[in-house]
Amino acid sequence: MSEKEIILTAKDLSKTFSNGSIQQHVLKNLNLSIYRGDFTVIMGNSGSGKSTLLYALSGMDRPSMGTVTYHTDGDGAKETEISSYSNDKLAVFRRDRVGFVFQQNYLNDSMSALDNVMVCGLLKNSDRKALAKKAKELLNHVEIGEEDFRKFPSQLSGGQQQRVAVVRGVINSPEVLYADEPTGALNSQNTENVLDILSDLNQEGQSIVMVTHTIKAAERGNRIIYLADGVISDEVELGPYAGDYKDERNPRLEEARERHAKLKSFLQDMGW
Repeated sequence: MSEKEIILTAKDLSKTFSNGSIQQHVLKNLNLSIYRGDFTVIMGNSGSGKSTLLYALSGMDRPSMGTVTYHTDGDGAKETEISSYSNDKLAVFRRDRVGFVFQQNYLNDSMSALDNVMVCGLLKNSDRKALAKKAKELLNHVEIGEEDFRKFPSQLSGGQQQRVAVVRGVINSPEVLYADEPTGALNSQNTENVLDILSDLNQEGQSIVMVTHTIKAAERGNRIIYLADGVISDEVELGPYAGDYKDERNPRLEEARERHAKLKSFLQDMGW
């Protein structure tokens, strides 16, 4: 098996928040590589620095110290170090190379589902006809039908809204899709639907980094990283998602059960 390609590296990453004379060290000299095609999951207790790490890696926030570097290929021949970028340059970087899905969908209430996707795509692609075709195909892929394209977010269910948000996150073909508790505001069925979409995207080659606090969501990842007090305590490799470990019809049921047991044991060792 060939060695995985590194898509980004964080080196000596630190983030400190100050409130008067009080300083809170949220990330502490953290080192991490993310690999192309992986579904990387970041877990940890509340306040461990999960979302702070996600935002630092994605360019949504700046580290206090350290660097975040994106690699065009695995040997590091072409590198983009974003930590010292200006705000304008960071905005262009985020537009062109990364995508986001948040716990809240942040859809524009005055725009249709299709337009919510299109307005993000038009920031990068001026070919409106080609973009509309791609947006509609992606919406259909996540089971948002043509009859819903022109509906406003308030006319869609919570699960439909989040599926539109996922499409918005991938419309510009990001190198990495970042997801911060993407199912945290959904019921169990909609949670399953959104996780299925993320799994499908990953199987198609999309690199994903997701923060979650649930085993159900974490099981979709192949690599689980556990944070505690701003540092990486440990990590575990689960291998590709093998389906629902409770579904007796699952042809990979034994593999799924082994993955679940391995993840559960790992989290117990972490004190989760």
